[in-house]
Order: sequence, then structure tokens, then C-alpha cells
Amino acid sequence: MRSLVLMAAVAVLAAQSVEAARPDPEKLPPTRIRDLHYGDVLFYVYTDDDFEAITRLNAYEHWNLLPHHEPEAQLLLGGLYLSLGLHNEAGARFERLLTPDIPIGVRNRAWFYLAQVWYARGYLDRAEHAIRQVQGPLPPALDAEKEHLLANVLLRQGRFDDAIQLLNGWKGPLDWMAYARFNLGVALIRAGRLGEADPVLSAVGTLVSDKEELLALKDRANLALGFAYVQAEKPQQALPVLGRVRLNGPYSSKALLGTGWADAALGDYRRALTPWLELRDRNLLDAAVQESYLAVPYAFGKLAANAQAAQYYESALESFDAEDGRLDLAIGRIRDGKMLDAILDKEQGQHYGWFWQLERLPQAPESRYLYAVLAGHDFQEGLKNYRDLVYLGHTLERWSGSMEALGDMIDTRERAYAERLPRADALLATGAADELQRRREELAGRLNAVAAGGDVAALGSPEEREQWGQIQRIEGLLASAPPGQETDQYRERLRLVKGVLFFHLDEAFKARVWQQRRAIKDLDLALVEAQNRWVRVQHARKSVPANTGEFAARITALQARIAALQARLVSTQQRQTGYLAGLAVAQLQEQKDRLAAYRVQARFELASMYDRAQDTEKARKPGDTPPPSPAPATEPKP
Repeated sequence: MRSLVLMAAVAVLAAQSVEAARPDPEKLPPTRIRDLHYGDVLFYVYTDDDFEAITRLNAYEHWNLLPHHEPEAQLLLGGLYLSLGLHNEAGARFERLLTPDIPIGVRNRAWFYLAQVWYARGYLDRAEHAIRQVQGPLPPALDAEKEHLLANVLLRQGRFDDAIQLLNGWKGPLDWMAYARFNLGVALIRAGRLGEADPVLSAVGTLVSDKEELLALKDRANLALGFAYVQAEKPQQALPVLGRVRLNGPYSSKALLGTGWADAALGDYRRALTPWLELRDRNLLDAAVQESYLAVPYAFGKLAANAQAAQYYESALESFDAEDGRLDLAIGRIRDGKMLDAILDKEQGQHYGWFWQLERLPQAPESRYLYAVLAGHDFQEGLKNYRDLVYLGHTLERWSGSMEALGDMIDTRERAYAERLPRADALLATGAADELQRRREELAGRLNAVAAGGDVAALGSPEEREQWGQIQRIEGLLASAPPGQETDQYRERLRLVKGVLFFHLDEAFKARVWQQRRAIKDLDLALVEAQNRWVRVQHARKSVPANTGEFAARITALQARIAALQARLVSTQQRQTGYLAGLAVAQLQEQKDRLAAYRVQARFELASMYDRAQDTEKARKPGDTPPPSPAPATEPKP
């Protein structure tokens, strides 16, 4: 159902792929994901992590990171709030956003699921308002459920005539018709129209089905009609109706109790003992079983079997006293605050929010009583709220740990800055960037001079430059040598060697000039990058302390907010714990009060029997036949 709520809230529909050839007027047009951060939010939506999706969606909206998906983001946020049970926030958003521009099919489903949440939370007036916002029919299954929901709202509000008017003319699927007829019959009974309720509830109570839900509904219909006849003092009509309730169903105990009272109302106490004695073998936690502990001796008293009646009354007192002690133990553990921790101990990995349901009860003395407590709507909703508080507490602890980690990162960055600052200041003081630029200009000037003067030896390899130098030195020596044939021969050989070397140098000169100019261009790029880094170092020298201080201030502020939220959460959690403990104790106290009333009634009846027996013994003359025991002074009522 969670995914249906989100679809109704338009979130999932906004992320569908463009596949349909023609747009469906009942759905939103397909939307392409244009903002990366919106896709990130949808990832957490599809992985059922609604809390993380809400957190990121609010953060991204705050930083204006969803410019292309603002309407869908708002609808998605409403659906997520609805999924978490935050019905007030979801309702306010839907009322603002579900305008006539939204397709009517989407609007109808959104209002319907919002009505379901409000009904589950007990806000009946808001649930009715949301249902009234649905315009036109829903799909058949949802339309039937909507009528059923509205009927339940009217019944819980005590507007029985309105519920009757709604259900009388409604037609729908077979299963939902059965629920509608049951609600109609209950409304007629509460309106005092038992004659009209009989055929309606009888139709439900005699339907043929193998579905467990409908079988349970049959039992409820027969039980409601049967007890209505018992209370209307028409036991003859009640007996066949109560007889249709299954003996192995969840309502069999109440049906057995009602059958016994119908037989007793007809004066057939012997027959009434059959269902009541069957009840005595069942769980004493059931109110019907507790009442049977008094009904059995009452019937024996009516049959003048005073000894058996007294024995059953004494047995009832012993059972009531033992059960009362167990109730005291359970109430003590609940007041000690151990109940909720035990309940949620194995549920930590389950989903939070409105759709979470408790699946297992702990092995504890009070667990045998918690089934009745958990059946209450208020306790179920309160338990969901408490579990959400526990989840928020864990989340705040995790966030608090993240703030500490970020604080450590800031401290590490400050220490690193302090360590590197002297080296950075020393480097900035050298003016290395300007010196490198000056040297580059010098190299460029030398290259231009070499190219312009045709100094081929200047660009030669180290070996070639060494050879050219040697030739020049030999030329100097020969210039100062005395003239002669041998000197001329040396000069000719040197000229040949110099010519060969010059030829090689001149041949490679242009290529080498080009290579040197390319190297200077590469050097220019490196100098630009060095200059940029130099500027960044200068900027970081000034800005890092300010940035670090800003982040540190934000982290400190966030830590203070988290600490304040944790304090509020602890206070709220304590109040919620007290509220749930109060509900549980009140439920168990009702059982104690009922047992106390039964104990008083059993002691009174037992004392009355002993008093009557003593008075009869005193008044009897020797040889007289003892008369039958009179009826008890007070008769238990069904």
C-alpha cells in the first residue's frame, strides 16, 4: 500500500519513462529527469528509504538544486510525508498542490489515501473531508473501499441514519458488498431498528465463501444479530443465529456465552450449562470465559444443585485471585518501562512510519495480556509514534557522530594549515614566479638573437658545441704560428673539419630553432599554471582561516541544534512511553476491575447460599424433608 500512496501523491508517476504513444488524461504526463539531484531523491524513494528521501529533498530545495522539478518535488514531498504518517503536513501540501491542473484520477487517489491515514489516526472529520474531495468514481476496487471507509467514519461519529442512507443504495463488488451490508445492519441495530437489521445481517451471516476474512465477517454478523436479540429479550430468535457462529472461530467464546444466556432466558438452565461449561476450559483472559465462571454456578443454583454451585463459585474465586496476581505483576513491569523496549527489541530492522506493523510479541510475563492491549487502535498508533521517535533518536545520534567527524576534519585542516604556513610564506617571499618569468624572457631573447645571427653552433648538441670550441681554439693557435708549409697543411685540414661540422650544424639549425620555440611555448603553459597556483596559494593564505572558521561555526551551530533536538526527543519519548504505559495499564486495570466485580459477585452469591442453607437448617424440624435451594439473590446479566 505504501507504493500506492506515493503513486497517488504523484511522486512515482513523475518519474516514469516516456513509453505511451498517447497521454492518459487520468495520469500525469511522463517527465524526464533533468536534475541529477532529483534522480538521487527518487533512488531513495524506490529503495523505501522515505526518511532519507525527505532529508535530501528538503536540502536540495534549500540549495535550489531542483529548478526543473519544483512542482513534482512538492508533490513527492507530500506523498513521502503521507507515507510516514505525517498527515497534517501531507494534507496541507495536498490542499495547496492538488489543483484542477492535476489530472482528476491522480487527485482522487491522493485524497482517498489521505483519508485512510486520517481515519487510522482517528481524525474522523478530516477523513470525511478528504473523502468528500474525491470527485467522480474511482477504479471499482478503490471506489468500493472508499464507500466502506466513509460508512465507517459515519458509524464512528454516531451518524447512524447517514450511514444507513449511504449504504442502502450502494452496489459494488461481492466482497465489499458483504462489508457494506454488515455495516448497514450494525447501523440499523444502533438506530433501534432490529426488524430491519435482521434480513441484512442474516444475509451476511449465511453467505457461502471459503475466504477467511468473509468467514470471520459471517461470525461477526451472526454474533451482532444474536446479541441484539438477547438484549431485546427475544432469546428464541437469538439461538439459531448464534448457532451459526463457528466453534473454532475468533468469536466462538462470545457466541457460546450468548447461547447460554438465551437458553437461561428460556428457563432451560440445564441446556445453558453446555456452552458455559465449554467456556470454562478456555483462556481466562477472555471476558466471556470470565463471565462463564459465574454463569455456571448460577445455572447450578437455578437447578437447586447448591453443592455444585458452591464448588464452582469457590473455584471461580481461586482462579480470579490467581489471575489478579498475574495482572499485578504485568502492571508492575509495564510501569517499570520494560514493556516497550521488549516489544521493539526484535523490530529494529523493520520499516518505520505509518505502514509499520508489529509482528512478534516478546517472551515476558505481560505478553499474554498484550494481545488485548495491542488490539486497541490508540495503542497501535501510539506504538508507531514511539518507534518513529526511537528511529529519530538513532538518526540524531548518527548525525551527532557525523558532526564530530566533521569537527575533527576541521581541526586536522587547521593543524595542516599551521604546519604548511611557514613554507608557504617563505615561498611567497622569494618571488619565484616573477624570477621564472624573467628567465623565460631572457631565454626567448637569446633564441631570437641566435636565429637572427645564424649562430648555428649555439643550438648544437653538447658534443658538437665542444667540437666547435676546439676548432676555434686551434684556429687561434694557427693564427699565431710562423708561416710555413706544415702550418698551411694544418690550416687546410682544419678548414675541412670545420666545413663538415658547420654543414651538419647548419642542416639541423632550422629544426632546432623550431624545437626551441616549441619548448618556450610549453614553458609558457607551465608558467601560466605556476602563476595560477601561485595566485591560489596567495588566496588560500588569506581565505583558509576564514573558511575554516565559517565551517567550524556552522558545525558548532548544527551540534547545538542536534543537542536541542535530542533533548526534546528524550522528553517526547518519555511522555510517549508514559502515554503507552498508561494505555496498557488502563487496559489491564479494566480486567482487574472486571475480575474484582466478579469476585464480589461470586463471594456475595456464595455467602447468600451459605446463609440460606444455615437458615433452612435452623428452621427445619426433625424428620422434615429439606426444600430445594432458592434462586440466587442477584442474577448475572448477559
